[in-house]
Amino acid sequence: MKRPQWIRVAAVTLAMTAALAVAAVDRARPAAASDNGQSIRPAMGWSSWSFVRRSPTEANIKAQADALKNSGLAAHGFLYLNLDDFWMKCDSNGPVVDGNGRWVVDTAKFPSGIKALGDYIHGLGLKFGFYVTPGIAQNAVTKNTPIAGTDRHAADIADTSRTEKNYNCKHMYYIDYSKAGAQEFVNSWAAQFASWGVDYLKIDGVGSQDIPDVKAWASALRATGRPINYALSNNLPIADAATWRQYANSWRTQGDVECYCGPGPNGSGYPITDWSHVNARFGTAASWQPWAGPGGWNDLDSLEIGNGDQIGITADQRRSQFTLWAMAASPLMIGTDLTHLDATDKAMLTNDRLIAVDQDGVAAKRIVNSGSKQVFSKREADGSYVVALFNTATSGSTSVSVNWSQVGFTGSAGVTDLWSGSSQGTVADSYSATLRPGEARLIRAVPSTSGALTIEAEAAGNTLAGAVAVASCSTCSGGAKVRFIGNSAANYETVNNVTVAAAGDHQLTITYEVDGTRTFAVSVNGGAAIQVPVTGTSWSTPASTTVTVALVAGANTLTFANPSAYAPDLDRISVS
Repeated sequence: MKRPQWIRVAAVTLAMTAALAVAAVDRARPAAASDNGQSIRPAMGWSSWSFVRRSPTEANIKAQADALKNSGLAAHGFLYLNLDDFWMKCDSNGPVVDGNGRWVVDTAKFPSGIKALGDYIHGLGLKFGFYVTPGIAQNAVTKNTPIAGTDRHAADIADTSRTEKNYNCKHMYYIDYSKAGAQEFVNSWAAQFASWGVDYLKIDGVGSQDIPDVKAWASALRATGRPINYALSNNLPIADAATWRQYANSWRTQGDVECYCGPGPNGSGYPITDWSHVNARFGTAASWQPWAGPGGWNDLDSLEIGNGDQIGITADQRRSQFTLWAMAASPLMIGTDLTHLDATDKAMLTNDRLIAVDQDGVAAKRIVNSGSKQVFSKREADGSYVVALFNTATSGSTSVSVNWSQVGFTGSAGVTDLWSGSSQGTVADSYSATLRPGEARLIRAVPSTSGALTIEAEAAGNTLAGAVAVASCSTCSGGAKVRFIGNSAANYETVNNVTVAAAGDHQLTITYEVDGTRTFAVSVNGGAAIQVPVTGTSWSTPASTTVTVALVAGANTLTFANPSAYAPDLDRISVS
């Protein structure tokens, strides 16, 4: 669930804080996110918070589920129907609890219970999402309820000196996970959710102080034996990105996309959002990019498309929101009223070319950041590039341009407009578009075979093993490099999806940084390693060397290693 941001902080302070946080993240990006088997691609569906907000009922949640199915959105991949906050019963001391200290359902809102609601959603061929916050309820501690399956009680595990964040009922204590029974309490709650048919669990109010809870819930969800997509919210610090990626399937990278500027209680009603809240995501999409990949995704928050201009942003701005979310490979959780879908917005949401960009499993890098002119780019597994050009201004058209060399190749490319599906022919060297305020242009560029393929070492599709780490690098082409390759057979990087049109010998250019002489051991498609000794003048000055490698037509892998000594830092590779 999401809350308005009541304290305004000067933009310059926010920018400085974000920059410091990003700079502090000088650690390995794990080769894989949570290995619970969930969210190999970003989750898609609908969430109750933006529109239904504080008033969910059995009737209105079923109505949205019916609309998700009957509108055809489910057929395009929007499968999760997520019930957010305000499902539980509260009294003056916080959440009312059952005999084992777990929240009870507000039966005035959900007279048939949560399992029956889950069964209804499953009956439509959809998946059921649910909501919780960390900690243990004050009512459980006051009553000292037993912990299911143990001889322990709520008071044994509660840290009553600290109050957990809870947006609805309040009155939640921290859990002391050093105490016996703490993990078992979370296990019993997760087991209850699994018995209700939960397929997706959002744990809200999470910050760095809640890492023990994040780990405990990850373990508890696995212990249920039920496949459950595990989402964290909200505005999580990037300094702990490696932890969020290790344990969860998605994590909110920023505060709420809602503006809380509607006429209803607590700012509910239309408008749901405004352009400033969407526009703020461009920076976080760029800074969090290295952490996204199969099994774990940067969540930019709800997709506010569906009810036309009353949402609070124009049609151009809504297309830009979808374009950015897709380029970032963010989960696509619609937040609008599906029972009153606008025809224009429905066409946006069911554009399978846009959905495919989101579902390709690659988060785009920002390659142009010049005021209102923004360009993001990513390379897909088939060797094509998807490029998004944005004019984020609120007035005035402007021309936004990008060179193919910035995108990652040289020469010419066949270009397709992905919003319209129309071909724009073959375009040489660069691409430009004149964009209205708030407008985006999304294209697919397929390089001509004579062009060079360039892949950054830190690209999301690569595999980093062992101690291999992504490090910031102001002198490197993408602002980052990969280090700690070698000194053990366990420490290597595999650059995946090195796609070429024709089999045979190709020129591989390796750009690196090193002070002195070191050696890469490079293997192609798992074959015998080629020893590539290189020399450099410093750890902050890129240098390059070119070797010949034999590649097969289509996708190849290049593994950089050195089992006996450290290799240089790897910036990028290019293949002719």
